[in-house]
Amino acid sequence: MSTHASNEARVIPLRPQASPPASGERPRARREPLWRDVVGDVLRRERLAQERTLKDVSEAARISMPYLSELERGRKEASSEVLAAAARALGLGLGDLLSLAQEELTRYAPSPAGRVGQAGRGRTSPTGRYDGLALAA
Repeated sequence: MSTHASNEARVIPLRPQASPPASGERPRARREPLWRDVVGDVLRRERLAQERTLKDVSEAARISMPYLSELERGRKEASSEVLAAAARALGLGLGDLLSLAQEELTRYAPSPAGRVGQAGRGRTSPTGRYDGLALAA
């Protein structure tokens, strides 16, 4: 019996991987993404569209570069102050950032028939009205 430790690291995924459906089963609907993932994607997309570096945007926003990177990758939840600073550094208002994130999120919203990805078309709120983005603190 050997007492040597293995050189291979054990990897534990942060999110469980979905197993493919068995033959004959219907595939499961995609899950809605986390808010931090959506906001991070929007921040990264806007930064890259402007051909700016993480360093440039982090300095303009007065956010550390590693923290901005973690925000973009959806690893950290940002406060409203940090989101506003990052948005301003990209030439956006906080409302612009949230609106872009809301557009992205509606791609994953289930339709009345339960299908995901219908971009919210024909969707209504429980009160019968859908007026767009609403935030509550």
